[in-house]
Amino acid sequence: MYQKLLSIAALMFSAATFAEVTTVTDVLGREVTFDAPAKRAIVGFYPEDYMAIGTEAAYDHVVGMSKYIWQARSANWELYVKHRPSLEDIPGIGRVDTNTFSVEKVISLQPDLLMLADWQYKALGAEIARIESAGIPVIVVDYNAQTLERHIQSTQLIGVITGQKERAEKIAGEYRRNIELINERLASAKLAKPKVYTEYGAAGINEVGYTFGKNMWGAIATMAGGDNISAPYVEWWGKLNPEQIIAANPDVIVMTGYESGSVDDAMLMGQGVPEALARQRLAGFKNRLGWTSISAVRNNRVYAAYHGACRTIMDGAMIQFYAKALYPELFSDLNPEQAYLDFYRNYLPVTPEGTFVTQL
Repeated sequence: MYQKLLSIAALMFSAATFAEVTTVTDVLGREVTFDAPAKRAIVGFYPEDYMAIGTEAAYDHVVGMSKYIWQARSANWELYVKHRPSLEDIPGIGRVDTNTFSVEKVISLQPDLLMLADWQYKALGAEIARIESAGIPVIVVDYNAQTLERHIQSTQLIGVITGQKERAEKIAGEYRRNIELINERLASAKLAKPKVYTEYGAAGINEVGYTFGKNMWGAIATMAGGDNISAPYVEWWGKLNPEQIIAANPDVIVMTGYESGSVDDAMLMGQGVPEALARQRLAGFKNRLGWTSISAVRNNRVYAAYHGACRTIMDGAMIQFYAKALYPELFSDLNPEQAYLDFYRNYLPVTPEGTFVTQL
């Protein structure tokens, strides 16, 4: 009996001391104090990163999330739900971008931490004060900016939140070394920068879709040594006129897509998408009216990538993909799709099957 009481006391002491008051500086330079690791967290964005860095066990302590960004990757979401059905049961908190985000729901879930993306935090404005006045610390992370500094800092922050600081440092270190390898080769080669155009192909062949300026795919293209033709016209994301694309005459074109689309000729990529289908859709964009004169089309340098593989710590593989597309001889030894799948095998409980990069 005495030994049993000692064991219970030891467990109680361990539980009481495991979480400790911690102060971190988030990506906006805000000092945030909370009990780490979080026992009742709400994940506003980057749900897959939260699991990769924090391990699947981190979701034992997620009491709410904004699900749409994961559910938009429908086949990927279904893959995870099949593995871990309890994901379906996590309460939703709505969307910031459609004004359905519910502060009342957040407060009712009694979290000890709310993690938001930079853009969510800024869009919520005065609502942040309501959340914080309810005693809920708010930490801001950011993979959308697509900078090495913010990718590393966001990964480290999630490591603190989930109690996985060593794992976070390992993942961050791998990402940093990947960028350094690309930068070092580009610096040594001193080659002219190829012009590159990226478009999210959800709107189909007959409508020009969104392109990217200094974040997301635009930043990835730049980090990989490309001259992003959209940068002079688009700050974050927006659309170019068809004539602007033709006049810019990019050397490389990358179309991106999800597993499903709202139109029959949308670019399809991702979990469960056969490569033959992805290449068929990509060929449709290559044959767009007026594109026959573009260098990328004439030289068969038209590529496709999975849209769900950017704005995440997993996008190191996509930077490899762009580097190889832009400088095929310089980066001939890289295998971006394998690098993407290896990240899943190393850090996540599922491994997707489908098409994540391809070319014509």
